[in-house]
Formats: sequence, structure tokens, C-alpha cells
Amino acid sequence: MPALSSTMIEGKIVSWVKSEGDVLSKGESVVVVESDKADMDVETFYDGILAAIVVGEGETAPVGAAIGILAETEDEIAEAKAKAASKSGASTPSAPPPAPAPAAAATPAPPKSTPAPAAPTVAEGPRKTVATPYAKKLAKQHKVDIESVVGTGPYGRITPEDIEAAAGLSPSKKNVGLAVVVETKPAAPAKAPAASAAPSSLPPPVPGSTVVPFTAMQAAVSKNMVESLSVPTFRVGYPVTTDALDALYEKVKPKGVTMTALLAKAAAMALAQHPVVNSSCKDGKSFTYNSNINIAVAVAINGGLITPVLQDADKLDLYLLSQKWKELVEKARAKQLQPQEYNSGTFTLSNLGMFGVDRFDAILPPGQGAIMAVGASKPTVVADADGFFSVKNKMLVNVTADHRIIYGADLAAFLQTFSKIVENPESLTL
Repeated sequence: MPALSSTMIEGKIVSWVKSEGDVLSKGESVVVVESDKADMDVETFYDGILAAIVVGEGETAPVGAAIGILAETEDEIAEAKAKAASKSGASTPSAPPPAPAPAAAATPAPPKSTPAPAAPTVAEGPRKTVATPYAKKLAKQHKVDIESVVGTGPYGRITPEDIEAAAGLSPSKKNVGLAVVVETKPAAPAKAPAASAAPSSLPPPVPGSTVVPFTAMQAAVSKNMVESLSVPTFRVGYPVTTDALDALYEKVKPKGVTMTALLAKAAAMALAQHPVVNSSCKDGKSFTYNSNINIAVAVAINGGLITPVLQDADKLDLYLLSQKWKELVEKARAKQLQPQEYNSGTFTLSNLGMFGVDRFDAILPPGQGAIMAVGASKPTVVADADGFFSVKNKMLVNVTADHRIIYGADLAAFLQTFSKIVENPESLTL
């Protein structure tokens, strides 16, 4: 299971493109995996035969776990299928992949003798040696023949502890620590009620209710929203007159230009004049000024929320920007966005105006300095300097910003510039 994004910890098998017994070539798509952001084709890095599918369609697996076994020759297919069957059977009682480690630690008296019986079963598997990158580094450092090491990780994967044991670096310290943890659980029955007391503090479920687990995308959104709570933010609202923008929109709408593209272009042009609003703070100690202005736009899709990114929005003309946005939305709804198309935003735009929402506050995405929430444009009675009343269309824009790097004056100046661009939108079509 590959890591398809920086936040992905597990993936769900959407469908297998290839079936057991199919001959595969390097670079060929084998399986479609649902990550926390999109559905992506996963390619094979080796030539061979898909001998066995370990994780079926609709099932999930943690990053790094085996989801299929590749055989080099037809003679290895039977062996691979037997290994896949034994591994899937062994993983049934305990879902977490590190299950073999507690099994070895359950007999702490002879810790070094437990790998010995496992040697024949590992030798019967495919010839490829599977090891973690750090294990390979340790093997090279300590001059250990990695081919002779018996892996105790998931599906026979060689772990750093296996290399340390082979090099005689007394990995038993880790095993003893784990054994102590295993043995102390029965010796402390008083903690069991405390552990069970935590769930009991939750309100009982409403009769007739249904519990639906998060999808991978919903889990990622939940994680990001919780992370954002650690950032000190503030919010500034600004009314913007939109009569001229509405008139321009009516002219360019037949050419495929959307209001989202107009707003993204206006925001990008304003950010070019106020680079601090396009900056970010990732370590709590410094600014990161982004050389590119990439506008991420929130899009609601079936089963979650994603933010396709209009890269270099300040440099693209309005019509090319609109075409690019249309392509991104289609890919987002088909869950086919590539990582750089949703994780490279430097400023986010969220528009609920099309639903008639007049104002709302948006939550700042992790890793960005500001997010703009755009409400609906509505007729509003205004008075001019001479006291005469008139009706103009106005929309309320609320910006949430990271107060560690963006101050009130910075945001006010940015919103003034944004307002001037929207109220005099001729520059948007240049």
C-alpha cells in the first residue's frame, strides 16, 4: 500500500485493474486505491505475475502493508498463493499489522529462539526480499547479509529490529520492554474499569440511529480541522460593491467564465500586492513567503470536501483560468486529482454565495496564512456623501488569517485592494 499523500495512513482498495494470474509489466496500472484525497491508479514497479491478491476490493490496509504478491515465474505462483492464504488467515484475529511482535514477546524467556521456527515458512515464500528502507540502511552499515535475515514484520517484511538482532546489537532490550508491557496488563486489573469508564462518559446513542464510519477523505478533513485549532486566528469582514463585477460576469459568462474564476483572479491580483497574506507559518518561528500565488478553492463532492488549486492564478488570463478550473472540478468529482493539484495551495477561497448565504466564517487550512469566505451579492440600500440613497449590490467577504504572521492592518489593506479590483474589474480581463 503506497502513501499517496503526506497525510495518508491507510488506503482502501476501490478496484483491482488486474486479476490473479495476469502478467504485469513495469509501470502498468494494477489497482485503484482510495486515499484521503482522491482515487488513484497504482502502478507496479516490477515485471512479473500477479500471483495473489491479499487485500480485496472494499477492504483497507495501512500504508506499507502488502496488498498483493508478485511472482517472478509461474513456478512461484502456488507458493505465493499459499503464503497469501496463511498471512490473511494469521491477520484475521488481530487487525493491526504489528501483531507478530506481541506474539514473539509473549514468550520472553527465550527471546532469541522464536525466529528460528519461522525460518522455513519465510523461505517458502517468493524470492524477493522485502525490507524497510531503514532496515536496508542498517544492514549496509553493519555489513549484514539481508538475504539471510528472517523478517518478523507484516507479511515477512524485514524490520530494523531484525537487522539489529542479526548484527548482535542486543535488540532484546526492545523485546523485554514489550514483554513487560504484555505481562503487566493482567497484573493491573484496576486500570480496566478506568479504560472502560471513558467510553461510558459519551452520551448513549439515540434509538434508531445509525453510525456511519468516516470515509478516508472525511477522516482527512476531520484531522485537518482539528489541527487548525492550534493556530491563533482572527477574522475580518469587508463589504464589497459588486455591480461592476456582476455586469462583467454577464458579458463573459457565455464564454465559459465562472464567478469562482473571477473571484480567484481578483484575489490573486490582490495577493500580488500584499505578499504577507500569501505567506505561511509552519514552524511557529518564521515566515515562509511563497513565490507562487496558488488559489485553492473549496469544492464539495460526494463523500467529502477537497480544494483543487489554481496554480499561478495571478499569471493566467481569465479565460485560461476558467478553463483550468472547469478541468479541476471535473477531476475532483471523479476523484482523479493528482497530489500537486490539491496540496499546493497558498491561499484558499470558499464561496457559498451561490446558495444564498450572506456571510460565514471559514476555518483556516493547516499550512496556509489565510482563507477567504465569500457570501452572496444582495441588493443593499446605501447613502452617498451628499445623503442621497440608492440601491447597490453588495457582498460580504470574511477572511480568517493566522495572527502569528498576518496582522489586522495587513488584512485590512489586502481587503481594500481586493475591493478596488472587484469594484473596477476591467483589469481582470487584461
